[in-house]
Amino acid sequence: MSNILVFFLVSFVWSLFVTPLSIYLSRQFGIMDEPGGRKKHSCATPRGAGVVIWVGYTVFAVLFPDSGPGLRFIATGAAAVFLFGYMDDMSPLPAEWRLAVHFFAASIVAWGIPVPLHIKAVIALWITGSTSAYNLVDGINGLSLGIFGLTVATGLFLTGSTWWSVTLGLSAGVFLWNYPLAKTFLGDGGSTLLGFICISQFSRELPGLIDSKDLLAWLAIMFLIGGVPVLDTLYSFARRTLKGRSPFQPDRGHFHHILVDRGIPLFIVLVSLMTLHALSLFLAVLLLGNQTR
Repeated sequence: MSNILVFFLVSFVWSLFVTPLSIYLSRQFGIMDEPGGRKKHSCATPRGAGVVIWVGYTVFAVLFPDSGPGLRFIATGAAAVFLFGYMDDMSPLPAEWRLAVHFFAASIVAWGIPVPLHIKAVIALWITGSTSAYNLVDGINGLSLGIFGLTVATGLFLTGSTWWSVTLGLSAGVFLWNYPLAKTFLGDGGSTLLGFICISQFSRELPGLIDSKDLLAWLAIMFLIGGVPVLDTLYSFARRTLKGRSPFQPDRGHFHHILVDRGIPLFIVLVSLMTLHALSLFLAVLLLGNQTR
């Protein structure tokens, strides 16, 4: 327990005090999120705070490579996901390239999991989709980081692994710079990094908690762990497809956009969606408990 607290505090202090440096660098290199169109923030805001989380996570993986199952695989994939996203923040890149990078990184993680090949393929696809899902819900201050924090706290509760406390501390420090008034945004690099780390860590943990051959149970639990990001992504893709549009075409039809555009205060929207996500995580824990009896 003391190790978990120490890792959390060190990670929290790191992200809290290094985030201003990322803000400075974003301003210096013009990595700014301009208002207009779908974006309703009032002024240009630095983005790229995800670099703080990525560096902190990478340092942890290098110094303590045996602190969690598959940490080397996840850290390697996370580097690919973040660096591509960070380049995308500087200059937009094709969505197909992003999807390919995410699948490649997810395949690295899945390959190291001791399950049959067809389950490795399912895991890789699920991690790929969930990585993008966290990016899609990063539309209002604190939402992506808040949902990530709830999810990794659940992982910490279930396993007690130090790597969950590290990711929780890293996200908590950046959260204070992103909410309620955003001094910085995560950027595509940061939001996709959150989704990749979170779902990859659960993918590595769950085969040890349930029968690795029980694919339906794994999918059900991972769906509930995905919670709001996954639900929002599936809804958005279905809505766009039914309208004859590309499912990858951005719009203001996400859950948080719909609620905000109806005049609901941002705080209420944030609390409502995080409550829904917490309920989904609770159901995942109940289902997981039934599987391990």
